[in-house]
Amino acid sequence: MNTLAQQQSPLGDTSPVVNISVFAGLILLTLLIAYRASSSGNTSDYFAAGGTFSGAQNGVALSGDFLSAASFLGIAGAIAVHGYDGFLYSIGFLVAWLVNLLLVAERLRNTGRFTMGDVLSFRMRRRPVRAAAAVSTLFVTIAYMVAQMAGAGDLVALLLDIRSGTGQALVIAVVGVVMVFYVLIGGMKGTTWVQMLKAVMLLLSVSLITLFLLGKFGFNFSDLMHRAAENNPLGEGMFAPGAQYGENALTKLDFVSLSMALVLGVAGLPHVLMRFYTVPNSREARRSVVWATWLMSLFYLCTLVIGFGAAALVGTETINNAPGGENSAAPLLAYEIGGTVLLGVISAVAFATILAVVAGLTLTASASFAHDFYANVMRGGKADPTSEVRVARITAMVIGFAAILGGILVNGQNIAFLVGLAFAIAASANLSTLVFTLFWKRFNTSGTLWAMYGGLGSCLLLMLFSPVFSGSADSIFPSVDFSFFPLSNPGLVSIPMSFLFGVIGTFVRPRSADPEDFDAMKVRSLTGIGARDVVY
Repeated sequence: MNTLAQQQSPLGDTSPVVNISVFAGLILLTLLIAYRASSSGNTSDYFAAGGTFSGAQNGVALSGDFLSAASFLGIAGAIAVHGYDGFLYSIGFLVAWLVNLLLVAERLRNTGRFTMGDVLSFRMRRRPVRAAAAVSTLFVTIAYMVAQMAGAGDLVALLLDIRSGTGQALVIAVVGVVMVFYVLIGGMKGTTWVQMLKAVMLLLSVSLITLFLLGKFGFNFSDLMHRAAENNPLGEGMFAPGAQYGENALTKLDFVSLSMALVLGVAGLPHVLMRFYTVPNSREARRSVVWATWLMSLFYLCTLVIGFGAAALVGTETINNAPGGENSAAPLLAYEIGGTVLLGVISAVAFATILAVVAGLTLTASASFAHDFYANVMRGGKADPTSEVRVARITAMVIGFAAILGGILVNGQNIAFLVGLAFAIAASANLSTLVFTLFWKRFNTSGTLWAMYGGLGSCLLLMLFSPVFSGSADSIFPSVDFSFFPLSNPGLVSIPMSFLFGVIGTFVRPRSADPEDFDAMKVRSLTGIGARDVVY
């Protein structure tokens, strides 16, 4: 397989009928599950599944919600091509859950009901803060969804050997339509069951591939790594840090920026935060994070073996020349190990992963707009539940269309890298406000707005004028150069700026302008007393 010419399909002359059959069957199954478990028309059921899931169930769903195309396709490809530096994504994603467990999960669950805006508005002026929360959520979720859409395009392009930009754009559009159906049909309850099914299938798949791989090399990981080095231009250098980020001082600084975004971004991801409301109490919220952390630890250990296995059996040159580039490493490895059937299964699981994650993101963004902006800003908290759910469904369709356009625009970029940008936006816009709201008594509405808009604006501005958009061969617009910010990930600058903006904004306006509800919030966040009684 390593000797395939660039113009040939990396899957040889195999008919795609089996691949597509397995692929379509799994998609129909997940849609059926979403329909059978669909939520009712009330807001608690549609947005938070009525708080009916246990900590273990929600932990499995959390891992399914978080283990996205970036984790499965992007990281495996990054390890296969860049070696050690690719595995650093896994470390960042995993360590980030400690921030969630220690700082956010319990207090967030006790204080809010549906969205991050519930927490922020508890002790702040509700209308401006909820509007800011809705804007932030939309930007974060769309950025995350764009990466997943690009991953779906790469995956199906590989299955059908579609190399034209038009064909891959059509694939991304189909993914967007199916994703909207998940949200419209299932709500949070249906989406949660799909995420649980997807998590189990994904973990089983990567575990079996890992066992097959190790078995091929007599369960000798050293032999596997030696073969990987032989089929990678880096040679033994792929086992040392610096292959991707060690070229010079600037690339090293870029890695520090990326690491900061990965570790701090999870605690600001609205779709992860929203999952804490699907459990009945804070104890189950803590259990959710513990379950998710253990499951993801297993997954990321498997991706290490899969990444080096793809380099060993497929070869870096074949991976780079395949439709989707680095993102094709895991499917190509599945084909090398188990032929057409295993490729179809792995591709179907990866596609279900993308759909489930994007459905969760879409639900979160639509819920934030409907609950925070429509119900509490536009209607002053007097919107009836039916109209709120209807607005959420309409918003889901609009967001799906925006994600399709974005996915087409960034098609071909490494998915893990794109998700790193979404994490930077989440940490810049949301983390400082959540931490200050929960732990700083003097923090006020002015500080909240400064932190959210200042962090979000600085992150987007730096990203726009970075090599991500222009100035290099792998930029989104490679033919022009309007970049002045040297780092590809802006987290190193924008995350501290959001905290600084929060401090400045707090002292700009007198504290007396805000209600003094910090003590009440502190009691509720620690004990959960009255968490379901408050009207937001």
